[in-house]
Amino acid sequence: MPQCKTILFQGDSITDGGRGRNNDLNHILGHGYAYIIASKLGLELAEKQPLFINRGVSGDRVFDLYARWNEDALSLRPDVISILVGVNDAARIVNGEHGGASDRFERAYRHLLEETSEVLPGAGIVLCEPFILKLPQVSDRWEIWQERIVCYQDIVRKLADEFGAVFVPLQSTFNEACMLAEPSYWIWDGVHPTAAGHGLIAKQWLSVVQQSGLRIQ
Repeated sequence: MPQCKTILFQGDSITDGGRGRNNDLNHILGHGYAYIIASKLGLELAEKQPLFINRGVSGDRVFDLYARWNEDALSLRPDVISILVGVNDAARIVNGEHGGASDRFERAYRHLLEETSEVLPGAGIVLCEPFILKLPQVSDRWEIWQERIVCYQDIVRKLADEFGAVFVPLQSTFNEACMLAEPSYWIWDGVHPTAAGHGLIAKQWLSVVQQSGLRIQ
């Protein structure tokens, strides 16, 4: 039997998706985009039995990802690592919390990618663009939210180029989707996707990754 590939999803609550913390395979991937991607590819590639792992943690900033990277990424020896993070980094700054006293987003993200490239030089990396939509929950400080998220979007795109990663654009995907239905249909609070929003992320991820050099097959 062909050796199965291991695909790891990392990030914050959007990736976490209420995933289980035990070996119950009915819940272990959560109920978000990671589950949708795994279900589609898992069915299509059943003969090769790819292994999908979700290690997203609700509330995480990129600095938090880096702090647990040995245990929750490198030690798992994945063939492909997909990362979606940024909204909690922005929230700390927007809300004036102590954890946002300095913006470590680019610095921590770069450290994480450098270490990954050093320890797992053969692993493919997918960097997903952080996103936001204007809804009442974020509208009071919308200008600050938008400024931070746009900054992070530029950083993630730049890091993808620098580290030879696949970049998955998501902001334009959500913007275009809002022409079909109101923003709250896709992201209920401006930050967290609905079921349809997760479906949108999964569709875009598959479209980009499966047409790239990291195609999972």
